[in-house]
Order: sequence, then C-alpha cells, then structure tokens
Amino acid sequence: MSFFENFNLEEVGQELVTVLTTYGLDIVGAIVILIVGNMISKRVPKTVTKVLSKKDVDKTVVNFLASLSRMSIMTITLLFVLAQFGIQTASLIAVLGAAGLAIGLALQGTLSNVAGGVMLLFFRPMRIGDFVEVAGHAGTVKAVNLFTTEMATGDNVQIILPNASVWGSAIKNFSFHDTRRVDMVMGIAYEDDMDKARGIMLGLIEADTRALKDPAPMVVVSELADSSVNFTVRIWCNSGDYWPLKFDMTKAMKEAFDKGGISIPYPQQVVHMVKE
Repeated sequence: MSFFENFNLEEVGQELVTVLTTYGLDIVGAIVILIVGNMISKRVPKTVTKVLSKKDVDKTVVNFLASLSRMSIMTITLLFVLAQFGIQTASLIAVLGAAGLAIGLALQGTLSNVAGGVMLLFFRPMRIGDFVEVAGHAGTVKAVNLFTTEMATGDNVQIILPNASVWGSAIKNFSFHDTRRVDMVMGIAYEDDMDKARGIMLGLIEADTRALKDPAPMVVVSELADSSVNFTVRIWCNSGDYWPLKFDMTKAMKEAFDKGGISIPYPQQVVHMVKE
C-alpha cells in the first residue's frame, strides 16, 4: 500500500504534460520523417529500376543500384530523425568516424561483402541470367545485391552466397561466350572398322544444323583402351544448343552404330589360365 500512498497521480500527469509539451512536436516530426523516408525508400528503387531498364542497362547494375539507393535513403532518414531530437548529426558523424576502426573490425565481414558487390558490379564477370559455377555451387544468376548474390540451380533451388565469397572464388561462366564445344567419347570394339565408325559420326554431325561448320568438328581416335577403341568427338555449337545437341547426338550415334553393325563393347577383361 505504501507504493499507492506515495503515488501522486497529479504529479505524474504534470510530468507527462511537460514531456509532451517539450518533445511532443519532436516525436510527431520524427514519426512523420520515418513514414516519409520509408515511402521514399520504397519508391526510389522502383524508379531507378524503371529508368535504367529503359536505357538497356545491365540487370546486375540495375539491381545493385536499386539496393544501394534504398540503403542510402534509410541512412539519411535516420540522421534526420536524430536531428529532430536535437542530436547534432555532425558530431555524431565525427564520433562514428573516430570509431570507424572498431566498427570496421566488427563489421569486416559485412563490409567485405559490400566491397565484393562493388567489384562484381564494376568488372561484371557474370550477369543476370548467366549460368555460372562459383564457390562450389552451379546455377543461374538471379540477382547481385549489396551484400549477397542470388542463384538458382537447374532444379530451381535457391542459393544465396555472400558477395565476398563470390568475388574471392574462381568464377566459371558457361554463358559468357556465344559458342561452346560439345566433347564426347565414343568407343567401338577392336574388331570394328574404325574408318566406317568415323564416317558415321561425321555424317551425323554434318546433318545436324546446330553443329557449326567453323570451327570444324573433330572426330579422331584418341585412345586404345582396355575394352574399346575410343574416339574423341568435338562439336562446336551455340551456347543455347549445348545440352540439346549433346543429348540428341549421343542417342543418334548409338542408333547409327546399331544399324551400321558397329558395336559399343562392355568393359571386359581377358584372363589367361596357366597350367603348371
């Protein structure tokens, strides 16, 4: 009961009135600034994306700048809110600058991701829609943001990688060049006619319009293996035709070998029995 006896509702009311009188407008102004800043931070990235897309700017650059604009607007909004309460932003910036080393050490992972994003944006080793292999992952690039790179695997599984790990790794970009080379190994039995088999394969390649004439395709005997004579087959094609051509050519060669009497041997071993 002693608490309620000492509790003076009139004094509390006066304190609330004093606080509202002193900081009421500041609080209302801060709320308005936050609302306006949040609205602007949502609209500006959309405007940036729309304007740059009309100018045929690379999607990687567009997404990165849109993300950067949102972060910048939110930072400016926070500074205005602090200034609304009488906090000197210049002094705050000076304090942050003095504490920059400590902040940098604490956020070195985050800052390295931002730096990695800037490098990816500047050098552009990959773009939206490219199929790449990086940091042990392979997939199609969906977005390069301020901190992360988003990819999707062939079976549409999302992969999100820190920009620092992407920039710090070897990037294998399968979509960078317009053309690619299909490499295949076809084996025939030792008893089969090598020239006939080679002619069959060259005929199939020449008949397929997806196979480029320049560089010319190559079909050569490359290995006398344990169970077969192996041919190395190399066919140049447009990057978009790589997998369809590889799959179709593998099937077509097997069917043509069957019709031509060319066998593809199973792995086998010859064992000689020695009687003493």
